[in-house]
Order: sequence, then structure tokens, then C-alpha cells
Amino acid sequence: MLVAVRARTLKELPGWAKELLEGGRVGRLGFLDGEDGPRVLPVTYALHGDAIWSAVDRKPKRAGEPARIGYLRRRPEAALTVDHYSEDWRKLRWIQVLGDVEILAAGDAPGALEALVHKYEPYRAEPPPGPLIRLAPTRFLWWSAAG
Repeated sequence: MLVAVRARTLKELPGWAKELLEGGRVGRLGFLDGEDGPRVLPVTYALHGDAIWSAVDRKPKRAGEPARIGYLRRRPEAALTVDHYSEDWRKLRWIQVLGDVEILAAGDAPGALEALVHKYEPYRAEPPPGPLIRLAPTRFLWWSAAG
């Protein structure tokens, strides 16, 4: 079993952890709501530059800004967890990115939007309108059953 809390940049991650983060299809974004209660939502995400990016895509019946954007504006801190599950528990592993959040219009970060479109085929037909969530890592945590 391997646990670490010392990495501050993507370059400091072990290879398997960086591959899991780059190749993961869904992450779980954790943050605090308006009453400081914990919230966790599945999100699409992509790495671009020195940050992890997620976007608000088109939602049916959406009126106005999603609640998570308001929560993240109020308290701009979050954690993104990406994991690999297997019935063979010797293959379990996860990585978590903790950091500061910035909310940007999609047009203000074209490279990040392009990274999301490249990673997710449905976005090629209909790119997300945003806003974008930029998670600037301040710390990485990871665990692997393999050691």
C-alpha cells in the first residue's frame, strides 16, 4: 500500500497516478455548499496547463447558473478525486487533487475548452457553453493497493 501527500505539482506524481488522472473519464468534485455542507458531483474534466478544468455543459431545464458554480464562487476551494475500481482489490487506486477554484467564461480559456472537447466525444458535436471551473492544484494525495 502506498500513500503520499507531498506532491505539489503534476511533475512530482508517480507515473501511475499521473496516467490515472490524465486518462480518467469521470472525476468526483467535492466542495462545500451554501451552508458549508459537503457536496460531491461527478464531472468531466481535462488537464490543461498547470490546472484541471471542468465545464458546465448543456443541461435540460437549466435556468440560470447551476448551484455548484454559486457554491464555488462563495468558497473557491475544491477537491477532485479520480479512482480505478476493480473486483481484484490489489488493483485499487485513486488520486485526489486539492486546490483553489476560479470560475471563467468558456471564451476566456479556449485552450482548456479545446482540451475538454478533445477528451470527450460528445463535446465535439456540442461544446459546453460554460462556465469553466479551473482547479489550480495546491496538493495531491494518492493511494494504491499495489504499493
